Amino acid sequence: MIYEMRTYRCLPGRLPALTKRFDTITLKLWEKHGIRPAGFFTVAIGESNHELIYFLQWESLAECEKKWSAFMSDPEWISKRAETEKDGAIVANITNQILQPTSFSSVK
Repeated sequence: MIYEMRTYRCLPGRLPALTKRFDTITLKLWEKHGIRPAGFFTVAIGESNHELIYFLQWESLAECEKKWSAFMSDPEWISKRAETEKDGAIVANITNQILQPTSFSSVK
């Protein structure tokens, strides 16, 4: 099992639009594509309170690439994303990391 940590840094004031999009659109489409989220977080104390951080759970890097590619090219996602950004961009930048649990990790 591997995990992907993705950090979305929003434009000022746009975090509520991003969390709403995940809650009402993205998660349903992920379910359709078999993408398994492992947790979502916002920053309570830290460098920026304009971030959404989440983890995805994958069996392998090949699964990640296949399912993420299918999701990103889904016409429904492309349409819904454009609709949610009609008032302007939501996300300033995205970073991601693929993480492997250590032998002593409580998460495997």
